[in-house]
Amino acid sequence: MADDTIPCPVCNRQFPPKLVEEHVNKCLFLNTQTSSKRDGSHLQAVSPQEKRFKSKDANANIFKEPKKRDPSTLSESSKVINIKPTSSNVTKNQSASFTNSDQTSTKSIPLAERMRPICLDDIVGQKESFGAGSMLRSMLEHKKVPNMILWGPPGCGKTSLANVVSAMCKEQNNNLRFVKLSATMAGINDVKEVVKVAKNEAQFKRQTVLFMDEIHRFNKLQQDTFLPHVENGTIILIGATTENPSFSLNNALLSRCRVVVLEKLSSDDVFLILEKALAKKNAMLVDADGPTRKCENEEDIPNCIVERASLRWLADVCDGDARVALGALELALESREPSEEELRRQGPAVLTLEDIQNGIKRTHMLYDKGGEEHYNIVSAMHKSIRAGDDNAALYWTTRALYGGEDPLYVARRLVRASAEDIGLADPNALVEAVATLQGCQQLGMPECNVLLAQCAVRLARAPKSVEVYHAMQRCQRSLAEAKGPLPSVPLHLRNAPTKLMKQLGYARGYNTRNKNESGLCYMPEGMENVDFFQGDSAM
Repeated sequence: MADDTIPCPVCNRQFPPKLVEEHVNKCLFLNTQTSSKRDGSHLQAVSPQEKRFKSKDANANIFKEPKKRDPSTLSESSKVINIKPTSSNVTKNQSASFTNSDQTSTKSIPLAERMRPICLDDIVGQKESFGAGSMLRSMLEHKKVPNMILWGPPGCGKTSLANVVSAMCKEQNNNLRFVKLSATMAGINDVKEVVKVAKNEAQFKRQTVLFMDEIHRFNKLQQDTFLPHVENGTIILIGATTENPSFSLNNALLSRCRVVVLEKLSSDDVFLILEKALAKKNAMLVDADGPTRKCENEEDIPNCIVERASLRWLADVCDGDARVALGALELALESREPSEEELRRQGPAVLTLEDIQNGIKRTHMLYDKGGEEHYNIVSAMHKSIRAGDDNAALYWTTRALYGGEDPLYVARRLVRASAEDIGLADPNALVEAVATLQGCQQLGMPECNVLLAQCAVRLARAPKSVEVYHAMQRCQRSLAEAKGPLPSVPLHLRNAPTKLMKQLGYARGYNTRNKNESGLCYMPEGMENVDFFQGDSAM
């Protein structure tokens, strides 16, 4: 029988010829597994034959592991494989390092970002749009998000409102998904990718809310990408813009979204936001007669002390921009924040008004020379001149120049006002306005500011006549409402430089006398009795 057996080349055991091949395959497979474990490799391919034989002979005695194993024979992978950072085996040092890293990452986030509200009650200001009892607030409280365009100046809370919607979408049992993009970085392909995912989510009854910041940076052709998906409800669009939607957004898109006008924050609103931010920076607000709260233990000792008057000045000077106010406050606090040793030895640092003033200069006043505020201020200047309010005319003119407006643009508007509103009541006003324009071209800023201020006041105090302006409007209206072809110029008013034109009757009967003496009519045929100066010339 011994001669009828063949030794296995792997384990050197004897087997019949019919079984040796199957056994060799088993031996090779087991040795391959062992070597792969020792080498730390977990990506070895397993053939179907090996899987088959393993499941078939898993209970064979010859492949059973010994009950007792020598610890020295354990492979490195078996020693390390169970070491994972779970809650049961994380050491105190490890948990401390995790906490420190989280604190470091939190400190790196700007204060303005950390102050973002997460619920409707945290929103400061904008009571008209999102205050108690408003329609939009009621919809958001019922977890319904409408398509809307948020229009307002920088730092008024557009992104903060989107942050509230984002937190609402993350709540449990809420079939909403929030996606945030910025038109300054994203393109049409990113929007298409969001829509593609939104269609898949819609199959599971989840609706996608897309917040597009700075949406006005998409041109009107690119904005058409949103139209079909907003129309069929694939996405709920929330756009944020600082530009007038009437000029910067597609009319078709505006018809599908509600425009929410957000006003500039008041000084009291900014002060409230700054007061909340002091708690984030471990600072205390104090009045002139003492602190607003008492420190019960050493842990409550603040790093900095800020006077209420200083914080009020910062709220007043930021022109309703909460982001600018928070940035200035953070800069001032970090510059004065003491170390732990200094805090124990000297106590909290005092943040004075001078420290805050060094962190912000009033050069950021909201005035976009190409945007909405540009037209608003110049319009206010013109209407103040028309109303004869010299004080308001001086204010708006100076404010436009202080905000960086082009002096030549202001001068051109003054020339227009001198002809439109003063007109024939004081013809010299037009002469002086044109002279002001020429003086601004010669001097430039800042020397020409007094020329513009003087001209604005002079026009405001001048007598007003809109007779010519209204007559021109009536004439324009008659041309716009005329039916059929416009009437031809009468033959006697046409020029006749050639013999042929004279033969055709051009300039026949014309004379240079006054209309009351010449006997000629200078209006087209059919309009002989039309007088554009007849009518109410009041403003």
